[in-house]
Amino acid sequence: MKPAPFFYERPRDLNAALAMLAANGSAKIIAGGQSLGPMLNLRLVQPELVVDISGLADLKRAEICGDELVLGALVTHADIEDGRTPDVTCGAMRGVAANIAYRAVRNRGTIGGSLSHADPAADWVSALAALGARLTLRSLAGARTLAIEAFVVGALESALQAGEIVEAIHVPARAGSAHWGYAKSCRKTGEFAHAIGAVLVDPAAATARIVIGAIDTPPIVVTDAGELFGGRVAADYKQRFDARVADILLVKAGIGDAVQRHIHVSVLKRAVHEAAA
Repeated sequence: MKPAPFFYERPRDLNAALAMLAANGSAKIIAGGQSLGPMLNLRLVQPELVVDISGLADLKRAEICGDELVLGALVTHADIEDGRTPDVTCGAMRGVAANIAYRAVRNRGTIGGSLSHADPAADWVSALAALGARLTLRSLAGARTLAIEAFVVGALESALQAGEIVEAIHVPARAGSAHWGYAKSCRKTGEFAHAIGAVLVDPAAATARIVIGAIDTPPIVVTDAGELFGGRVAADYKQRFDARVADILLVKAGIGDAVQRHIHVSVLKRAVHEAAA
């Protein structure tokens, strides 16, 4: 299929783009087009106006500010994979980026576009939640900041309001003592995952952030994950990981199928083992 007819605009700056969005409630943003393009072709969305922001330099920043990395929404997966952006995660983001879909997708797909699409099976949704990232959302009325776990409110549903776009992603620096693990299960290489586990464990600080992603709801984000490790996070967390607690979290999230829960728990266990390796 081909898209329904729409008007196309390529604004000269961010304020012009925001004005176009504010003036047309059905307008859609396009940057890399890796999410919106297929939806247009399948006529799952039929906007009156498509606003192309791919040329906006304001959204291509990549710099370390204090103790966090700030990435503009137009930074591509390949930018991160190839090390063209600074890294405060000790390679965690680079590893995630390198395993997103295919190289052709990574060359054009943007981190802001992926997050805006809010697909629970998208890598950045889970990985950035585990890393404790925040988003800056921008409209003509100003800016606001949300944690990733507050931004994704449902499958393909985000907290973006009318006339608002993702402007930047803020990723806190990973502590030198923190361990990172990320695992996913796909039917074949390049496909969206049907189970994701992301783990950031710091035994020295006795803290852990655990994410179970690629479910039909927002990812399960456990910011105080001691319950998954017998009540405390310590150097032996790999041995203390309690799969029964993870299964209970999935039940509470509405995952009734025992086989699905087993897959999710197994993938999370792989992520824990990767972190401890």
